[in-house]
Amino acid sequence: MATVETTEVRPGRGAELGLLVLALALGIGAYALVGLQLTGELPGRFYVYSIGTVVLAGAAHVLLRFKAPYADPVILPIAVALNGIGLAMIFRLDLGSQVTGGTQDLAPRQLQWTALGILCAFALVWFLRDHRTLRRYTYTAMIAGIVLVALPLVPGLGTRINGAQIWINLFGFSLQPAEFAKVAFAIFFAGYLVTNRDTLALAGPRVLGLQLPRLRDLGPIIIVWLVSLAILVFERDLGTSLLFFGLFVAMLYIATERVSWVVIGLLLIAVGAVLAASTFGHVQARVDVWLHPFDPEIFGRSPGGSGQLVGGLFSLGNGGLFGTGWGAGYPRTVPYAFSDFIYASLGEELGLTGLIGILLAYLVLVERGLRTAIGVRDGFGKLLAGGLAFVMAWQLFVVVGGITRIIPLTGLTMPFVAQGGSSLLANWLVVGLLLRISDDARRPSSLPVRCRLYTAPRPRGRGGARRRAAAGSNKRGGG
Repeated sequence: MATVETTEVRPGRGAELGLLVLALALGIGAYALVGLQLTGELPGRFYVYSIGTVVLAGAAHVLLRFKAPYADPVILPIAVALNGIGLAMIFRLDLGSQVTGGTQDLAPRQLQWTALGILCAFALVWFLRDHRTLRRYTYTAMIAGIVLVALPLVPGLGTRINGAQIWINLFGFSLQPAEFAKVAFAIFFAGYLVTNRDTLALAGPRVLGLQLPRLRDLGPIIIVWLVSLAILVFERDLGTSLLFFGLFVAMLYIATERVSWVVIGLLLIAVGAVLAASTFGHVQARVDVWLHPFDPEIFGRSPGGSGQLVGGLFSLGNGGLFGTGWGAGYPRTVPYAFSDFIYASLGEELGLTGLIGILLAYLVLVERGLRTAIGVRDGFGKLLAGGLAFVMAWQLFVVVGGITRIIPLTGLTMPFVAQGGSSLLANWLVVGLLLRISDDARRPSSLPVRCRLYTAPRPRGRGGARRRAAAGSNKRGGG
C-alpha cells in the first residue's frame, strides 16, 4: 500500500524579519560608533538616516510578503547589512575629511543611491511576475549590453578618469554603464545557452579526455573574447574585461558541465593577458605594480605608481587581527579609500576578523543564489540565477585579489559596500532578480513534495516461505 506524505513549505518571512532587524542594527550601530569616536556625539543626521533605512527595509519586507512570499529569506537581510556597513565606512571617511578641513560629502549621495537601488529592485519584483518572461528578450539584452559597453566611447558623452574611459555624464550624473551591462549579458547568455546547450555539450571531437566543441560552436566565445579585448584596448578597463569573459565561461560550464569549456576559457584569458601586457603600456604598468610594488622607481612613478597599492597593504597591516576600531584608523591616507580601496579601509578599522565576517556574508549571499539556481525548475532560471551569483563572487574576487596582490589591480568596485551609484544600483537589480527567481524555486508545486511507500511486512516462518514461493510461481506463470 502506498501513502503520500506531503511537507509544508514555509515562506520564511518571519525569519527574514528577524534577520533584517540584525542587519539594520549592524549598519545603524556602525554609523553611531563612527560619530561617537570622531566627534563624541551621534552624527547630526543620525535619526534621519536610521528612520530612512528602517522604512526602506521594512517596505521591502512587506512587498515581499505580498508579491514574492516564497522568496529566499536570507538574500535581502545580507544585502541590507553589507550596504549598511559600506554607508558607515563612507560616512566615516567623510567625517574624517571634515575634521581635517576637507569638504567631501559622499555619504548622503550614497544613501540616495541606496534608496533608488532598493526602489528599482522591488519595482522589478513588483512588475516582473515571472522571470521566464526575460527569455523573450535574449537578443535584445545582447544588443543592450553591447550599447551600454560602447557608450563611454561616444564623443561628448564618455569621460576619461585616471586613464580609463568607462564613465558617462548623463543629466549631471556620472554613471558606469558596464555595471548594468553585466546584468544584460547574464540574461543574454542564459537565453542563448538554454537553447543551444545540447549542441555545445554533445557535439564535437574528444581529444585527450576532453570533449572539445565544434569550430562553429566556438563562435560565441570568440566574439565575447574579442569584445573583452576591445574593452581592454579602447576603454583601458581591465576589470570589466575580466568580469564579462569570466561570466560567460562560468555560464558555459553551468550549461554544459564540460571542463573543456573552462580549459578553453582559461587559455583564451592567458593569451589575451600576454598579448595585452606586451602590447599596451597601461596593462604592462599594472603588471609592474603587481609584481614589484616596493621598487622605488615603480613606487614613485606618476601616473601609474604603486603608492596606492602599498598604502592599502600598510592599512591592512595596521588593522591587525581586530582592527583599530570604527573611526580610530587612518584610511584616508590611501587614495580612493571610499571606492576602489574600501576593502583596505575596512581592514584597518575592523581587522582581519571583521574582513572575514564581511567575506562570509558575501559567501552566504552567493550560496543562496546558487541554491536558487539548483531549486528553480526551468533551465533559463537555473542559468540566470547561477550566472548572477557567480558574477557577484567573481567581482568580489577580482576586487579583493587586486588589493591583496593575488592578481593585478583592476579598478572594479566592491558590491554594495564601495561608493558608486552605478555599482550599487546594478547590484540591487541583481538582488531583485534573485528574489524573483527564488520565489519560483521555493514555491510549492502541484506534485507531492515527499512520497513514502509502505509495504506489508513479509510473512515469517515456514508457512510464510511456502506462500512466498507460491506467489512467485503464480507471478511467473500468469505474467
